[in-house]
Amino acid sequence: MASAIIQGLINKKHYTPEEIACTSGPRGSGAKLAERLGIVYAADLAPLIKDASILVLACKPQQLDLLPPTLRAAAAQKLLISVLAGTTIAQLAKEFPGTRNIVRTMPNTPGQIGAGMTGYATATNLSPEDQQALEAILSALGKHLCVKEDQIDAVTAISGSGPAYIFEFTAAMREGGIALGLDFETANLLAIETVLGAAKLMAESDQGPEDLRNAVTSPKGTTAAALDSFSASDLRAIVAKAQAACHNRARELGRE
Repeated sequence: MASAIIQGLINKKHYTPEEIACTSGPRGSGAKLAERLGIVYAADLAPLIKDASILVLACKPQQLDLLPPTLRAAAAQKLLISVLAGTTIAQLAKEFPGTRNIVRTMPNTPGQIGAGMTGYATATNLSPEDQQALEAILSALGKHLCVKEDQIDAVTAISGSGPAYIFEFTAAMREGGIALGLDFETANLLAIETVLGAAKLMAESDQGPEDLRNAVTSPKGTTAAALDSFSASDLRAIVAKAQAACHNRARELGRE
């Protein structure tokens, strides 16, 4: 997500590469990111961000305890924006005392192409300047929505991890097409373009998903046969169970 955020900010010209600095753990992902995007890399970021206004925290939740004390101290009086799954504002405030505000976000991978959806919650009301800066960052990824913090894990279960559900469903459609006699390329193109077109139709229509579904479903027709099969397998319960597992895991990450 760090890569998606930085790429979006540069593409939208909200910041130049020279105005963005990053660091990372010993695996060197930050150095590779800096080389690819032309931003600044430093093993110790603290001296570089002394005069910075915003700090974006995009490590894994399990790596939070490994952050150097110098970076924690450097966060003082800055706006801290976190993309860590399951990590609460209270936990972040404990780890980064003295920040002027904390924003907990849950973006998703379509943000890489500016088509993302981000839910966010704030510790306290943002100043007009911080609100403007936050919206500039999040709009570089796509759309954004302010929610209560206790809803962030639910956002994770829908939009945060949701693209993976769509990818898996698309792959299942492709494999089903192959089983019906299509070659890989044909089945893959049909599956991807169908998902893409259906999503665009939902986004541009004033009708809900069920209305659009009903409009294409003739009684006792081919679509009805497929939907009856979904219903017999209780597709909605399967999805809800998967979302619950995602939601619960997000909460577990905050306690590990």
